[in-house]
Amino acid sequence: MTSVQQGTLQTPGASIFYRSCGRGPPVLILAGGDADADATDPLRDALAERHRVITYDRRGLSRSRPDPGAPTATIADHAQDAHRLLAEMTDEPAFVFGSSIGGLIGLDLVARHPSQVRLLVAHEAPTKELLPEAEEAQMTAAQEAMRAAYAEAGISAALKKNAQLAGLDPEDREPDVTTLVPLTPQREANLRVLLGDEAAQVMAYRLDLPAIDIEARRIAPAAGRSTRRTLLHRCARALSEVLERPLEEFPGGHTGWLLRPKAFAARLEEAFAEADRPRWLSGDAPGVARRWTDDP
Repeated sequence: MTSVQQGTLQTPGASIFYRSCGRGPPVLILAGGDADADATDPLRDALAERHRVITYDRRGLSRSRPDPGAPTATIADHAQDAHRLLAEMTDEPAFVFGSSIGGLIGLDLVARHPSQVRLLVAHEAPTKELLPEAEEAQMTAAQEAMRAAYAEAGISAALKKNAQLAGLDPEDREPDVTTLVPLTPQREANLRVLLGDEAAQVMAYRLDLPAIDIEARRIAPAAGRSTRRTLLHRCARALSEVLERPLEEFPGGHTGWLLRPKAFAARLEEAFAEADRPRWLSGDAPGVARRWTDDP
């Protein structure tokens, strides 16, 4: 197995724990849910055969500690952490994979620092503002129900609501992947951050649509093959429609990156390779010839 390096990056308001392994074009993983760098190990290892893979704990999770008295981190704060981590780790644009809240962070990163992103695969990011009014209301109600369940009955009740929203199927997995994730004290602390602080930030966040529209070629909206009836899949499709980019389907469901890491990594490799293929561009002005471009 490829050796793994790790370290801590000081950013305004927090210290960020990160890991890096492999060689090749850089890939940054922005995990969803309460996942820290440890949870992405199987996906990281599958990608590290061809890439230098960078993983980290979001601020507030596991080993990434907010400074004393620091305010609750926003999606923009998380995106700035990702920006500073990329600036520390590489001087070339990176492939970025972000799922769920990680997808929102990736979209904010593209809006603010597009030159750092070769391609963002935004997997089932909760971009509910792009939904038709009735579906947006359904999504808001589901998110509020999850937060209410946490406030009234605790973590287990909230996770059940989350599973309903995301259409989670623990049996939709590769044979060697276990679905049992123990509720350790560390995971419980991470879930309290997710359900108590981050869920509210996800609901409050609004896309910088003009900025990501300009950089649409850097974004691949993505969703799970087995979540086609969920609102999160519909969010991904709405993002693809707004950006006029094809919707990429990936193995598994909302947590396909966790439960089907080998197949998911292979599909990511396809998306990365497609982003690197030269494409024809038509000239906008009369008499301008078509030309090849290697731009992402």
